[in-house]
Amino acid sequence: MNDRWASTTSSGHSHVFLGAGHEKAERSTWTVISICGAMMAVEIVGGLLFGSIALIADGLHMSTHAGALLLAAIAYSYARKHADDPRFTFGTGKLGDLAGFTSAIVLAMIALLIGYEGVSRWFAPVPIHFAEAIPIAVLGLAVNLASAWLLGEGAHHHGHSHGRDADGEGDERSIQTPSGTLLLSVFEDGVPPVFRVRSATGRDLDAMSHSVQTVRPDGSQHVFAMSRRGAVLESVETVPEPHEFTAFLRVDGGEYSVPFEEHEHVEGIAHRDNNMRAAIVHVAADAAVSVAVIIGLLLARAFGWLWMDPLAGIIGAFVIASWSYGLIRDTGSILLDMSPDKRLADGIRRAIKEEGDEVTDLHLWRLGPGHLGAIVSIATAQEKNCPEHYRRLLAKFPMLSHVTIEVQQVPQPVLA
Repeated sequence: MNDRWASTTSSGHSHVFLGAGHEKAERSTWTVISICGAMMAVEIVGGLLFGSIALIADGLHMSTHAGALLLAAIAYSYARKHADDPRFTFGTGKLGDLAGFTSAIVLAMIALLIGYEGVSRWFAPVPIHFAEAIPIAVLGLAVNLASAWLLGEGAHHHGHSHGRDADGEGDERSIQTPSGTLLLSVFEDGVPPVFRVRSATGRDLDAMSHSVQTVRPDGSQHVFAMSRRGAVLESVETVPEPHEFTAFLRVDGGEYSVPFEEHEHVEGIAHRDNNMRAAIVHVAADAAVSVAVIIGLLLARAFGWLWMDPLAGIIGAFVIASWSYGLIRDTGSILLDMSPDKRLADGIRRAIKEEGDEVTDLHLWRLGPGHLGAIVSIATAQEKNCPEHYRRLLAKFPMLSHVTIEVQQVPQPVLA
């Protein structure tokens, strides 16, 4: 049996597997830390000057909040500065997952402390200074909402992709016609996939004079009528998967062919920036607790229900604990190199099987947000099939950033 190996990546042998928008997320995190740090200093200094223990307590609470965000920011900075360090065999892309896992542990501890304090105050109520507590809770909520907005701006969102341009259109194909340039795309941004046609110059198009016909590799054909939607034309019917076909755009008696190639995709755990996710969860948890505290304080002041304050704390503790559990589960699976997506693994096996070959071993793991590594062992009886052949075959899975292929030559079956 002859074995052949090849290690391939999407960009030479680069081992930089940072998520898209890494630097933007890093800047947003440092900005939020500055806001939280300033808020913390104002509350602690104000509490000391005016003798308010509530202000001091909230300032100290804000310090734990800023500390968790500082962990995220340091992880971003370290991962970026050491992205090319050869000591990291598969780059620094998973450093954010490690920081997210650590933040999740901190969140779990905060949930336990809040829950313990809530239960203690349930059985032994303490006097509440409403005049100070309510404004502080409102101010804390405002800071958390501002922080969540800034972090959300730094987050990078991924979706089902055949490529996206700045306007959210699918991978647009430029077509030169006698009446001007037209742009054809499969649009699927939050809606079922449809063909879209628009003019590069923004001129109005007549739906009756435009249609799209698809011809798939198996020879099946389908014609899509168009309807007007604002400044673009949209196919009346949705475009079924897979999006691998030749599209013929018919315009005023002319016909223009455009090839579309399906690019496999994975979503969810493979795309997530868990470092940013952990930072947002910290902010969201704090905001949720602030809302619960405000409601509890208002009811306690209005009706004398002092038990509402500890109840709000207990509810907040359960919310934080549930978010913490989700973070621990997802980041822990990445750190333990669990397979990130069963559909992708099935897609790889299916692509190899369609060649008449067999996948004898497959290892799939996450290298960083939007980057996956794979080791694929293939048994083939076809002499022409080499590692480079399978590298080209697997190129339709754009998230496979580092692929190692082993080809095992097996004897041809003997026909009776």
